[in-house]
Formats: sequence, C-alpha cells, structure tokens
Amino acid sequence: MKLLNANKNDSSWSLRPWLQLRHAQIRFDEELISFNADDFADRVRRHSPAGKVPVLVDGDVVVWDSLAIVEYLAETHPEKQLWPADRAARARARSICAEMHAGFADLRSTLTMNCQVTFKNVLVPVRVQREINRIASIWLDCRERHGAGGPFLFGRFSIADAYFAPVARRFLTYDIALPPVARDWVSTMDALPAMREWVAAARAERDFVPEDEPYREAP
Repeated sequence: MKLLNANKNDSSWSLRPWLQLRHAQIRFDEELISFNADDFADRVRRHSPAGKVPVLVDGDVVVWDSLAIVEYLAETHPEKQLWPADRAARARARSICAEMHAGFADLRSTLTMNCQVTFKNVLVPVRVQREINRIASIWLDCRERHGAGGPFLFGRFSIADAYFAPVARRFLTYDIALPPVARDWVSTMDALPAMREWVAAARAERDFVPEDEPYREAP
C-alpha cells in the first residue's frame, strides 16, 4: 500500500488519510511529491486521472479522494474499527466528515494550513467566525453524545478525528479562541504522536509554492 502526498506544511487533505494510517498502525509506503516539482502532475497521473493528491495505491486499486481513501481503509481493515462501533455514533461521524469534506470554504481559504508559523491577534472575518462556531458546536455535540470512552470526538480515535485534524492545526496556527471542550480536543490532537510526527516533518520543509502556482490538491 502506498500513499502519495504533497508538502506536509501545505497539504491539509493529505494529512487526513496519512494520520489515520499512522495512528491505526496500518503499514504503508509514502511517496512525497513537492507541489513545486516540475513533474508533479506527471507523477501523480501515473496513478490518478485527477492529477491531484492524496492518492492511495493498493495493488491494482487506486483511490484518489481523502474521504474515499479513509472509507476504503475502514472496509479493508475492519479489525481497526476506524469508524465508531455504535450505529448512531457512526452515522453522526460520517455526517460530520461529509460536512467537513464539502464545507467550511471560507475558513479553509482564509486560515490556510501552515505548520511553520504562529500568528497572534488575528482579525477573523465574520463569515469565518461563523464557520469556527459551527465546528466548535460539532465537536461539543460529539463529545457530549459519544465521548465518554476517551478524549476524542467519539471517545476512541476515529476517522472523524483524522478528518478534523487539519482544522485543529489551523486553530493552533492562528491562535483561535475556542470554548473549553473544543480547546481540549485541539490539545488532545496536538499531543497525538502521529500528529507531532507530521508537524515536525512539516516544519523541516523548505519548499514554498509560488503564488501563481495552480492548486493541485484534491479533497
């Protein structure tokens, strides 16, 4: 099994399946392709017609969307219990992942992924604050309904935690004020060994994407 990723400092969509694989201790190889590489599109299109990352290659199976990748992992590794075991919790987890996958465009475009810097006293537009509030309410709801078994959104670590991990990183980068439950979950994710491994690698990168470079990352 191989996962094609791009720059760890920038590639929030790549973080999601990578974190799930690493935390669940599912063995995989990683092929890191710089967004700045001249042959970026050619190398990715050898596996995916979309020409974007992340891409999971498992033998003759190719999956090129982050949500499709984690669903594939849940299907091929049922013993890892990547979704919550309870049916109601699992339905809610899938719903919030789909909401994250399709939404929060203002937050993603304004508070871009960056593990190398920290900003203070950021003035957040109202439209972004609304999305921050919605995310915090999602986390609170999950913790109150299903969080009794541990510190993660559904107690034990699940795909939902991996899917919101880039948001936790953004909130740390921009020093976003959060209510206590949301702040505690962000701290839990920040302390996760796999997350720390990703951030350390991101901070070691010295590879910046030119402003006029076309965006080459898939959901």
